[in-house]
Amino acid sequence: MSDTAAWEIARPSRARPGADMAGFRIPGDRPAELRAIPHPAVTVAVEFGDRPVAVGGRRMTSLAAGLGFTVFRVRAEGVDCVQLRLSPLLAHPVLGLPLAELRGQVLALDDLWGRGTSALRERLHHARTWPERFALVEAELAARLDAGRPVDPEVAWVWREILGSHGRVRVRELAARTGWSRQRLWSRFGAQLGLTPKRAAMLVRFDHAVHRLVRGHSAARVAAEGGYADQSHLHHEIRAFTGTTPVAAAGEPWLAVDERAWPG
Repeated sequence: MSDTAAWEIARPSRARPGADMAGFRIPGDRPAELRAIPHPAVTVAVEFGDRPVAVGGRRMTSLAAGLGFTVFRVRAEGVDCVQLRLSPLLAHPVLGLPLAELRGQVLALDDLWGRGTSALRERLHHARTWPERFALVEAELAARLDAGRPVDPEVAWVWREILGSHGRVRVRELAARTGWSRQRLWSRFGAQLGLTPKRAAMLVRFDHAVHRLVRGHSAARVAAEGGYADQSHLHHEIRAFTGTTPVAAAGEPWLAVDERAWPG
C-alpha cells in the first residue's frame, strides 16, 4: 500500500536546467509500494540511509533508469534518497555512456560510476540538511558534465524540438532541417539518447497527456488537444506505456508525487 502524502519531499531553491532534483524521506512505519511510470527523462536515485529500495525484486541503494523505461515496481520503507530527472542531453555525459546502453533498463548506479557512487552516498549520509545534500549532488553533476562528452548538436536540437512541441512535431521533417539524412538522424539519436525520434515523441506526448488526465481533464479533451487521432489512440498509447487504462493511469501514486516533487 502507498501513502505518498506521508512522504517528506524537499526541493532545491535553484536547479540546473535539465536536472530536476528532489529529496525524499519515506517513513519506516508506512512502507510505499508503487509503480514507476515512464517519464521523458533519465531517472537517477541515490539512497543515503541504510535501507535499500526494492526495485522489481532487486535491492538497490542507487539506480539509473533509461529514457522511456518499462514500468517497474518499487518498494521503499524508511528510505532517504535524492532523485534526479535528467534531460537525456545531460544524462549522456553525466552517466558516461551512450543511452542506448541503458535503453529501457534499470541499472544499479554503482555499475556506471563504480566507487564514485558509494563515495557520494557517504557524503550525503553525513550531510545534515537537504540544501547541503543538493549542493553535493550538484557538485557531482558539474564534475561529470565537465569530464563527459556531449551529444551531437543536431541530436540536441531534435530533442528540444520534440520536447517543446509536447511530442506533436512531425519527426520525419526534422532530419531535413538538420541537414542529415533520415537514416543518420535515427542512428545517431537512437545511439546517444536510447530511443528513436518517433518513440521519443510518443513518450513526450504520453507524458503531457497523462499529466493532464491527473489534473482532471477529460480523455476526450486530452486526445483532441494532444495530437491523438481519437480517444482510442490515446487509450492505446497510455496502455503501451503504463499497462493500464487512462482512468487507472491518472490515479497512479507515482504521478501524484510529481505534483509535489516536480510541480508544473
